[in-house]
Amino acid sequence: MVASVSASTTKRGERLYVEIATSRAAVREAQALRYRVFGEEMGAQLKGEPGYDHDEFDDYCQHLLVRDSRTGRVVGCTRLLTDTSAQQIGRFYSEGEFDLSAIKRLNGRLLEVGRTCIATEFRQGPAIAVLWSGLAGFIQIHGFDYLFGCASLPLGEYDLQAAAIMNRLRRQALAPEEYRVKPRLPLLTTQVADEVLDAPLPPLLRTYIRLGAKVCGEPCRDPDFGVADVLILLNIDQLNPAYSRHFLERYEF
Repeated sequence: MVASVSASTTKRGERLYVEIATSRAAVREAQALRYRVFGEEMGAQLKGEPGYDHDEFDDYCQHLLVRDSRTGRVVGCTRLLTDTSAQQIGRFYSEGEFDLSAIKRLNGRLLEVGRTCIATEFRQGPAIAVLWSGLAGFIQIHGFDYLFGCASLPLGEYDLQAAAIMNRLRRQALAPEEYRVKPRLPLLTTQVADEVLDAPLPPLLRTYIRLGAKVCGEPCRDPDFGVADVLILLNIDQLNPAYSRHFLERYEF
């Protein structure tokens, strides 16, 4: 089945627009893009048949797509798992990597975001902003209080690059203790010298941090994807006004 939470299609600009997948064929387009990015480009060990990234969560998620209006191609996507759908499947996706007790105790509606990717040739343009516009619209329409999910960091040799990025995140965006989660598989290297801060934040994670998201503790190694994942949490009531206004005003709902 395809999850049935409603959301209106939202077109943006002359080239890119965002929509919720409403058919099996549209979901397959997202799965094919995920395969190209995660499987072919990143070398991740993926489930499902060749050419498609698919797992048991897909049938319970909403799939948010960015399309190129000139070709109709899906050039970006993410999937959204509502708290209601997580109850149906029995857990959130990120519970495979973290003990989410602190997150599940939050008072309010939860939305988990994951499997976010952008086609290579669109990563320098507005595709992430267009994708966020659809995500923000979905949150507004359905009244979610918290957005959370895994954001990936490159590991580097002996996990040193991920550890260096965490140095930056601890200083800039670490969540209070009551929101911390525990990784099920910690990094091989958890500490590097404080002055080692030259590892830049990945673009998607940088966007979330600018919007006001916090990182809920130490990363979890994901050997299937060859990355480290941090759990990010965004309280919708505490969005950074400058950045949230930029997205919400640029893209009408």
